[in-house]
Amino acid sequence: MTDTKFPGWHGTTIIGVRKGSQVVIAGDGQVSLGPTVIKGTARKVRRLCPGGNDVVVGFAGSTADAFTLLERLEGKLEATPGQLQRACVELAKDWRTDKYLQKLEAMLIVTDGAELLIITGAGDVLEPEHGIAAIGSGGNFALAAARGLQETDYSAEEIARKAMAIASDICVYTNGNLTVEVISK
Repeated sequence: MTDTKFPGWHGTTIIGVRKGSQVVIAGDGQVSLGPTVIKGTARKVRRLCPGGNDVVVGFAGSTADAFTLLERLEGKLEATPGQLQRACVELAKDWRTDKYLQKLEAMLIVTDGAELLIITGAGDVLEPEHGIAAIGSGGNFALAAARGLQETDYSAEEIARKAMAIASDICVYTNGNLTVEVISK
């Protein structure tokens, strides 16, 4: 069955990997409209610095919706400096209860180097098991690859890059043009 809902955006693979004191979020650069690649160099991983505290965010879903959520998250982080989980829970509450925000179609992976969280529009703030979070159409492929590489001597960045390469070989909505942000605590 084909989804006829316009614009029919597909894609993105975002992965977060924690290993040792390092956390990495990596995302591909492909934006697709149906079966057509619209852009191959999108930047879906961003570094926010509210109040001087570094936070890295990767997003999947509608770009405009994700930017709206990033702005809201930045506001929550400024209101609760150094409290990533609290800021994320406050965002998820707003997302779940605000009629405007409820229509937003995106997901976020967020880290401050100490915590690694997934935020969804269903009101979820999830801390993934095994220190690996993945979202988007190729997320399950990247997650499986990263889990398989986790016990190796590879760094968090090497695991993220290899997992993304595997996902981009499998998922047609994911490319190998990566944005990678590393943060340590």
